[in-house]
Amino acid sequence: MDIIKNIEELNVGTILSDVDIKEYTTYQVGGHALGLVIPDDIEGLIILLKFLRENQIKHKILGKGSNLIFGDSFYDGILIKLDKLNDLEIKGREIRVGAGYSLTKLATRLSRLGYTGIEFATGIPGTVGGAVYMNAGAYKSDMGYIIKSVKVLTPRYRVVEMTNYDMKFHYRTSFLQKNPDYICLEATILLKKGNAEEIMQLIEDRKKRRIETQPLEYPSAGSVFRNPEGDFAGRLIEEIGYKGYSIGDACVSEKHANFIINKGHANGDDIKKLIVEIQEKVKEKYGIELKVEQEFVE
Repeated sequence: MDIIKNIEELNVGTILSDVDIKEYTTYQVGGHALGLVIPDDIEGLIILLKFLRENQIKHKILGKGSNLIFGDSFYDGILIKLDKLNDLEIKGREIRVGAGYSLTKLATRLSRLGYTGIEFATGIPGTVGGAVYMNAGAYKSDMGYIIKSVKVLTPRYRVVEMTNYDMKFHYRTSFLQKNPDYICLEATILLKKGNAEEIMQLIEDRKKRRIETQPLEYPSAGSVFRNPEGDFAGRLIEEIGYKGYSIGDACVSEKHANFIINKGHANGDDIKKLIVEIQEKVKEKYGIELKVEQEFVE
């Protein structure tokens, strides 16, 4: 079966074949994938998913690739990006936004308009859909604090609205992570109004601190491990002497030990080896099992 030709005949959106995954992940690692599809709309996404599932073709929804680690082997499947699901509607305190909208862009735009509650997201790379899936957060806040409801596509191709309660948001997790056949299409966010000048000043101060304390000059995927209760993953990694430690060009950042950076030619396998090695050493020394925030894609 010529999978790409068959998908083209579905007429569901933009189709690219033999894509370099490096271009679609913030770690800038990965081999090539059979193809990538950007559906024009929800109907196109449903048609595409039905075809892929009926023909048992491997597939993966991709936001900005800011939490994914691909190996260097060929990904014999289809990557799906929801970039065209990017509507934004602001009605008073309620904001409705598509899953493909950039989270950083959304947070910055709303903060400039004087909305408060989403400041934490201005430094998080990714899409709204990816942020909902991961329950992305920073500065003791996360998506679970501001989400009113989420429109999802069910495994039976129904579009339904799920409440904040239904989404089961907890630290870096949600209903979607435990039910990957459900797909975030849109989120409704509830914010308060504040002083735009003060909000933007807070964002600027945090940005300066991030530049000083995080290795933003290198490709990475942000924090690698969840903080164990009452402690910090970065502190534990420093204590085992792994700050600056590397496997190939995959390196534990000198600035922040809970970041792994790509110093130039790292590959996904090196990053994975480094993550596993850190987990083993921390468990050996402290009996703590560090949980990975990022996802390995086979």
